[in-house]
Amino acid sequence: MNISSARQYFYQEVQQPDEQIDLARTALYIAQEEYPDLDPEEYLNAFDTMAAELEERLPVERYPLRVIQNINKYLYTDLGFTGNKQEYYDPRNSFLNDVIDRRLGIPISLALVYIEIARRVDFPMVGIGMPGHFLIRPDVSDIEIFVDAFNDGEILFPQDCQEKLTQIYQHPVTLQPEFLAAVTNKQILARMLTNLKYIYLNQKELEKALAAVERILLLFPGFALEVRDRGLLCYQLGRFSQAATDLETYLTQTPEAQDAYIIRRLLTQLGRN
Repeated sequence: MNISSARQYFYQEVQQPDEQIDLARTALYIAQEEYPDLDPEEYLNAFDTMAAELEERLPVERYPLRVIQNINKYLYTDLGFTGNKQEYYDPRNSFLNDVIDRRLGIPISLALVYIEIARRVDFPMVGIGMPGHFLIRPDVSDIEIFVDAFNDGEILFPQDCQEKLTQIYQHPVTLQPEFLAAVTNKQILARMLTNLKYIYLNQKELEKALAAVERILLLFPGFALEVRDRGLLCYQLGRFSQAATDLETYLTQTPEAQDAYIIRRLLTQLGRN
C-alpha cells in the first residue's frame, strides 16, 4: 500500500452520503498514509471481536445508563483504554490502529472507538463537537446524557459540560445549544485531521501537515482557511505555483480577511499582483 492508494481509498469513502461513510474504515485510511502496511480489515475485525465480547456482558434490559456503564467497564476496566494525558500531542493518539494497539488516545479517537463498539451492539451514539473537548452521547431523542470517552467514560449532564468548558478556558463560559450539537461523520474526520495538522506544524513536519490539509479539503472542498493553509505550506516547501494559486483563491473567497494584507505581500513576492 502506498500513500496515493491510501489517499484514493479515503477519497472514495468520503464521496458517499455522510451517513453511509464507514467512520472506522476511513479513519484507518488516514492512518494508512503513516503506516503503508496497515490492514484495515484487521482492525475492523478487532472491533467486531470487542463488540461480541461486550454483547455477552450486556443486561437484558438495555436502559441507556446501564448500557453505558457496561461499555465503560469493558473498555476502561477490562481492556484498559485510557486518555493519554502524559503525551497528549503524540500523533499516535490520532491514528486508530495505534489507539487500539496501545489502548491510548485523545478525546476524539477514544470517542471513535466507543462509537464503533456501541454501534455494533445496536446502541448508536453520535459525536458532540463541544469546543475544546470532544464528547459523545446516545443517539436517543430527549436524553441529555453525554459521555467523556477520554476520562474513562465519565457520564455528564449539561451542567457538567458547562463546568468542563469553564475548566478548559479558565473563565466562565455560557453553554450554547450549538456546543452540544451532534456532528457529522465528515466533521469528525476533519477534526481528527486538524489535530494531526497542528501536531505536525508544531513539530515542523510540513509535508505531513500538508497531507492533513489536503485530506481536509477532500472532505470540505474550497474551505477558505484550509485553502490558505495549503498555500502557505506549499510556499514554505518551495512549491510556488501551487502556493500562488491557493493564496489567490483565498483572497478571492475572503477579500476582507484580517490577513489579506500579508497574503497580498506574499503574492507580490511570488510575482503575482
